[in-house]
Amino acid sequence: MAQSRLTKTERKALLDILGCQHLSLLYKASLHTYNVNAFHNKCDSQGPTVVVGYNASGYIFGGFTEQSYASAGKYLFDNNAFMFRLKGKGQEPSILKFPVKNAVEAVLDNSAYGPTFGANTLVFLSESKNSVTTDANTNSYTLSAEDLHGNDQVLLECEVYRVEGLSSILEKPWREMTWTAEKREALMKEIRTYKPCLDAVPQCRVLLVGPVGAGKSSFFNSLNSTFRGYVSSQAAAGSDSTSLTKQYRTYQLKSGSDRAPLPIIFCDTMGLEAQPNTGLDIEDVRSILEGHIPDRYSFNPSCVMSPNMPNYIKSPSPKDRIHCVAFIIDGSKVEILPEKLEEKLKDIRRKANSFGVPQLVILTKVDQICPIVEEDISYVYKSMAVQKQMRLMEAKLGIPLSHIVPVKNYSSELELRNDVDILILMAVRQMLRLAEDYFDDFDDEPSVTRSTKDCYAEP
Repeated sequence: MAQSRLTKTERKALLDILGCQHLSLLYKASLHTYNVNAFHNKCDSQGPTVVVGYNASGYIFGGFTEQSYASAGKYLFDNNAFMFRLKGKGQEPSILKFPVKNAVEAVLDNSAYGPTFGANTLVFLSESKNSVTTDANTNSYTLSAEDLHGNDQVLLECEVYRVEGLSSILEKPWREMTWTAEKREALMKEIRTYKPCLDAVPQCRVLLVGPVGAGKSSFFNSLNSTFRGYVSSQAAAGSDSTSLTKQYRTYQLKSGSDRAPLPIIFCDTMGLEAQPNTGLDIEDVRSILEGHIPDRYSFNPSCVMSPNMPNYIKSPSPKDRIHCVAFIIDGSKVEILPEKLEEKLKDIRRKANSFGVPQLVILTKVDQICPIVEEDISYVYKSMAVQKQMRLMEAKLGIPLSHIVPVKNYSSELELRNDVDILILMAVRQMLRLAEDYFDDFDDEPSVTRSTKDCYAEP
């Protein structure tokens, strides 16, 4: 299998220029020969393509067309064609873009020529040789040969890629994010120092609810890993057709080597299932929200928790109640969410609303939505595919887009990743902020006093 000459940094820069999701290598001159017939055999009828040339001066340059080569013997009209310089003499990408000037002759599609942009403005594989020819005096494109390739027209390599997923990467992220280690530390500190603004509530309680296999337990394990400093698995997680979580579990997060408790408790439940009398029962959700169900209660889909059962908490205090509900949804399966499962989620949302409990959607497995996000999580808010799934979730459940956050759980990784941690920590920060809205409603209860300390003050 042919290997791309592009480095990871160069590939990312090229994806940015093209605004696409993925590149598939079709033709590599050092492997398939510097021959126009070889080029057309590999690249005709492949849809949008980009040709990339490399010279001994260190330049990486080329051209893009949305049109498909067909050896038709004519010019192809392409208003979106352009030539580019990806890299000059330096080590880092140095990008220049040369848009088409005369779209009628943007690209020559002729079996006797290699990739040809304009009226011989830039010709690759000229006379089936490892060289390019450049004519900057045509009206097809405005460019300087010096800027394009440093006037070095001998090719060390020539590659052609099929361009996939065009227009699916936004030029600017629709949510601003900082991906630095400093941002990760700042988020961790903010969560560590958070204190609920009610004296009667030492820790915020968040209920995790979602379909079987969506990643509820994996989300907790991922967050736990972030604060432990290594990938761990405290809650049972994995793949199964039915819920791996059989009990109602409350998980206390601890941070660092001193294992200091964090001001948040996660409450894990059975996974939701579409079939009746399977998975978490909606009536049990009511008892969980009110704080009646104790830790390690074993769920029974055919028999819900009731006041006459052992260990039923008859008079729960504010600290026993749920302060925020987090719906954990597999982002790659939003379109195929079963209708009955969707209705169960809406039922839970209605019950949470009736108790004034705010809700958040955590869209997991976002790396499976978009190939470029799989390669680089920092593209999550540039990916139109991820944005589409989030908006679809907004429409399905009626939850505001500002209350929907994407994450990637740790699954195959052995080491922590800065970008993965930041998305997880941002989700938790949003939970805490929503919980504060819930605590505001306690102002009308005389038995509950509000803390005079700032919610994020140092302990």
